[in-house]
This record gives sequence, structure tokens and C-alpha cells, in this order.
Amino acid sequence: MEIFKAGPAHVEGIVRVCSEGNRTTYAQIYPADYIEQIIHQFYTKERIMDEVTQTGKEWGGYIVAVDGEEVVGACGGGMIAEDASELYVMYLDPVRKNEGIGTKLLEAFSKQQADYGAKKLWVSVQEGNQQGIPFYEAKGFVFSHKQKGYGSEEAEKYTSLRYWKNI
Repeated sequence: MEIFKAGPAHVEGIVRVCSEGNRTTYAQIYPADYIEQIIHQFYTKERIMDEVTQTGKEWGGYIVAVDGEEVVGACGGGMIAEDASELYVMYLDPVRKNEGIGTKLLEAFSKQQADYGAKKLWVSVQEGNQQGIPFYEAKGFVFSHKQKGYGSEEAEKYTSLRYWKNI
């Protein structure tokens, strides 16, 4: 397996991993129609193509885990302050969990962001996400505070847990 910054050839794999990962992660938390709304908003081929070709400090692009020709994990984020960054998204192929893929993606992302000048890394995890919370806590993230969702009336019904760690 290789970990590297994604290019146009990885768009369909990113769409698949993020869509399937979203459905699996949030099936017990969000209504199915809301999950599909999020997928349609954030994980279309057109949007992902833009996000792999238009990158910089604010959005570092997707970092992917590729096994053979198949994308099995993807993450991305960017700088939110002069010395802080945020991991906005990380999903794995649901059948490839517990193989160390998430750890490798987080390490690659942390290095990318440190190269941009980040000293602190933030992540939001949906309250009740029993896959994400233990992962980030095991990686040294510390709980900071709760924050209401934003972007839509539906999103405002949910609470995110904000975590951070030094990188």
C-alpha cells in the first residue's frame, strides 16, 4: 500500500471511499436522506476533481491510501490559522478498517500540514461516532469542546466534538 497526494486518476476511488465510509460511519447517527444529502454535496466527481487539482495551504488536497490500483482510504484538510490546521475529512473503505490505513493517512496529513507551518492540528468528530472518537483519542488528540453543526437546519441538530493535538 502507498500513501500520497491524490491526482485526477484517484477521483472515482475517493468518491467511492468517502461515500461508502460516510454511509457506514453515520448509519446509526443520521437519517439516511441526510447522509445522502451530505454525499451529494461533498463527494461528487466534479467537486473531488476540483479538490485534487486546486490545492494550497487552505486545502492541501486529498491524501490517499492506494492498494494496487484501488483507493482504500482518503483524507484532507488545510490551514485554518498561521500555525494551525484542520483535518476536514477522513474515510476508509469500510472493509479495510483496523489495518493501520487511518494511522498512515493521519501521519502523512500531519507531515503535509507541518510543512505548511502548522503546530496544532484540529479535528471535529460527530458526537456518537464510535469509530472516530476512539481512533483520534488513541492518536493523542485531546477533547476541547462541543460545537453545534452548521451549514443547514439539519446539521444544526447535531453536535461535533472538537479535538486537537500538537504536531
